[in-house]
Amino acid sequence: MGIYEELQRRGLIAQVTDEEDIRELINSGGAKFYIGFDPTADSLHVGHFMALCLMKRLQMAGNKPVVLLGGGTGFIGDPSGRTDMRLMMNAETIKHNCDCFLEQIGKFIEFGEDKAMVVNNADWLLNLKYIDLLREVGTHFSVNNMLRARCYEQRMERGLSFFEFNYMIMQSYDFLYLNEHYGCNMQFGGDDQWSNMLAGTELIRKVTGKDAFAMTITLLLNSEGKKMGKTANGAVWLDSTKTTPFEFYQYWRNIDDADVIKCMKLLTFIPIEEIEEMEKWDNSRINELKELLAHNLTELIHGKEEADKARATAYALFTGAGDDANMPSTNVSEDSLTDGSIEITQLLVLGGLAKSKSEARRLVEQGGITCNNEKVTDFSLKICREQLVDGVKIRKGKKVYHKFFI
Repeated sequence: MGIYEELQRRGLIAQVTDEEDIRELINSGGAKFYIGFDPTADSLHVGHFMALCLMKRLQMAGNKPVVLLGGGTGFIGDPSGRTDMRLMMNAETIKHNCDCFLEQIGKFIEFGEDKAMVVNNADWLLNLKYIDLLREVGTHFSVNNMLRARCYEQRMERGLSFFEFNYMIMQSYDFLYLNEHYGCNMQFGGDDQWSNMLAGTELIRKVTGKDAFAMTITLLLNSEGKKMGKTANGAVWLDSTKTTPFEFYQYWRNIDDADVIKCMKLLTFIPIEEIEEMEKWDNSRINELKELLAHNLTELIHGKEEADKARATAYALFTGAGDDANMPSTNVSEDSLTDGSIEITQLLVLGGLAKSKSEARRLVEQGGITCNNEKVTDFSLKICREQLVDGVKIRKGKKVYHKFFI
């Protein structure tokens, strides 16, 4: 079984431009492919996780990854799947985010001579001359076709700026530049990127006469519905300071039963034959599967030691035994206390369990907060200093745990 067949078996491939050519290319290790990462934040998140796993799989099969950091396209922002315009970032923020991305990507992809390479499209996009770009690239784009593209679909009713309208041209030019300067012959992306990727593939064929290929992967996060990658506290980040290893573990431990095998196929490096055997397991073993998935993915991102700690902490929380030292926690400063205590709503905001005191109040009124294993019914409840010295455990809903101490 070649790598292409394995990707198919795992359910990763959504659509391709030239299946037989792509199959032959990547099975023989002849693909020099790129995936772009626009620096919209200072950390990658679960939405990027699949792309990183794909790059790793293909590199292990002998293909050459090109990591494209969007230091140039980041000034515009991809409108795909959005209903509003992204906030504009300054050059300093974009550079910082690119640096953060590269550090995280380096944990997955092996860089070096004849291995993977990293490029930044700021190196060519920021120096483009507008008229030259229009003459060289713009003549190959049909405005009618662009307006029908899926990536702009959601924006047409609410308004799409000309600024964002240029994103497809910029992304296509990236592929052309990478093809001409680095021999890049294939691009990969999420299934919501298909229109942009087709445009880049066609641009190369028109300008150079060379073959170029595109393949999209089935994403957990896509333009149709973004249920994956979100928790009660926001996005699931790969940066441990934003999403702790325990929170990361708990996210995967608590996914829907129906998604467990799918995630194992898409994200883990467990042999596909083993996963297909697990697929036959009785439903009574679903928690065993979830724990395996959570530990495997946490180990991929944060290492075995952190994965083991997260598993032990989860066990301690749900059985009432063992060590919960690795539970997410917040140190409450003396300045936060008033007359030696702090209200439960203020505590929830302090620990990031609620965005505001009004939201914290609603959580309490709806019965969603437990303090030291007792349901909180009074939003004016005060937690005293003595309790914080011993440590106060708060549970939000059924899955989010946090410890407060002083």
